Amino acid sequence: MKLSDFDYNLPKELIAQYPSNVRDASRLLVVDRKNESIAHKKFSRILEYFNPGDLLVLNNSKVLPARVFGRREKTGAKIEFLLIKKEGGTFSVMVKPAKKFQIGENIVFGENNGGLYAKIVDKNKIAFERGNPDEIYKLGTMPLPPYIKRNSEGLDFERYQTVFAKIPGSIAAPTAGLHFSKELLGEIKDRAVEVNYVTLHVGVGTFKPVKTEDVAKHKMEPEFFEIGPELIGSIKKAKKQKGRIFSVGTTSCRVIETITELPIVHDLSPVTHSGFTNLFIYPGYSFKAVDCLLTNFHLPKTTLFMLVCAFAGRELIMRAYQEAIEEKYRFYSYGDAMLIV
Repeated sequence: MKLSDFDYNLPKELIAQYPSNVRDASRLLVVDRKNESIAHKKFSRILEYFNPGDLLVLNNSKVLPARVFGRREKTGAKIEFLLIKKEGGTFSVMVKPAKKFQIGENIVFGENNGGLYAKIVDKNKIAFERGNPDEIYKLGTMPLPPYIKRNSEGLDFERYQTVFAKIPGSIAAPTAGLHFSKELLGEIKDRAVEVNYVTLHVGVGTFKPVKTEDVAKHKMEPEFFEIGPELIGSIKKAKKQKGRIFSVGTTSCRVIETITELPIVHDLSPVTHSGFTNLFIYPGYSFKAVDCLLTNFHLPKTTLFMLVCAFAGRELIMRAYQEAIEEKYRFYSYGDAMLIV
């Protein structure tokens, strides 16, 4: 398939700049694959779509306050970093403005020098030479995506984080999970629906642009995932009892589909399993485990949008997106949600 097959036009005013006032008060567009029908609901009415014995899988990765500002020691000029990956005292980073990124230069973080000094050691790496590098996150803000045209605010520390976030490691939120309140999750469990978790730390690979017109030539960057010992058993139990597996987000979906291909599906020993996935799901992929997908609305020409098209069919998703635009749904990270059943 061609990259241009996954393009669509979105009015800029539909890109959500703030979250809804209440998590589960956002809108929910429901796509029924069997009937090829589209319905419009409030997110809290997602309860109507669960049956006893279903399994809801959420990504419990926690977003790090990975957007930090430093000063060039020589000039005092401000420079912005996105901390992507930590290895000891060295961080892989993205920097803005890139033209000020000079190898060998010292960067100072914090007020009154802050006790945190780093040296630019490569075009995309900084190494801390004084101070505890873990302290850098205390100076950080939430790494909102670039299509949110405002600075991170205090509310983002709460709202750009799911209520079930537990394990730090992501530089972007698994946004489909942002719509759940603790109360709604409790109501879902009360319906005899099992709730379980995966961990996939969202990194730059998730957002890496597809640059090949032939989408099959695109290569996903590996991302770390971890699952608890009970998840495999929960998946098998749901399938045996004719329950459905609801994946919350493309990250959870990719982990679930990855582990169904691994030998661990036959291993129910009480240990945690971890690994890396570079699974690229696009139309033509045959889903092994996921039955229903909850997701936000995605940018055109992205691997996330391609995954959704693979799950429901490109034509149906294009029609659903067009209807969402006509009905003025809110798009992207802080936007509304889509449930595909």
